[in-house]
Amino acid sequence: MLLFFKALHIVGFVAWFAGLFYLVRIFVYHVEAMDKSQPERDILVHQFQQMEWRVYKIIINPAMMITWVAGLIMLYLHGLEWLKVNYWMHAKLPLLFLLIGYQLWCKRLIVRLEKGEKALTSFQFRLANELPTLFLLTIVLLAVFRNSLNFFYAFFGILGFGFALFLAAKAYKQFREKA
Repeated sequence: MLLFFKALHIVGFVAWFAGLFYLVRIFVYHVEAMDKSQPERDILVHQFQQMEWRVYKIIINPAMMITWVAGLIMLYLHGLEWLKVNYWMHAKLPLLFLLIGYQLWCKRLIVRLEKGEKALTSFQFRLANELPTLFLLTIVLLAVFRNSLNFFYAFFGILGFGFALFLAAKAYKQFREKA
């Protein structure tokens, strides 16, 4: 029974992260489309608005629910004593709540873009698209290494990785501007 819910949990979080990555990439294209001339702008903006809501409602929300339900069932099956001694789970759960915060922030961005507001620049959206990468890396490290993970090294390693992603995004931006 536990393995069934573990498999469901994995499928759920893969779809959840895929949806979050895809949604913010659509935001990049949506903002860039707002700078195009008519009638191309209206056609693209309308299409991106539809895509954003569909990804949010059809992929992200159900995947998040599957992830949480399967995860909570696994916690229940493991029991309270298991939870007490598995400190990695104490770090993972707040990260999941922060990820839900990121998801809700994305929903607010959909609404703002729908109103014609440029919530962020395309470069800022590209940077925001890397946040789920940091969540994913941290959560996977916690789940794989569990209590043997050195939180100090992991924290600074993930910060370093985030900084490297930022530098790569800046370099890509410079490359695009030259081309």
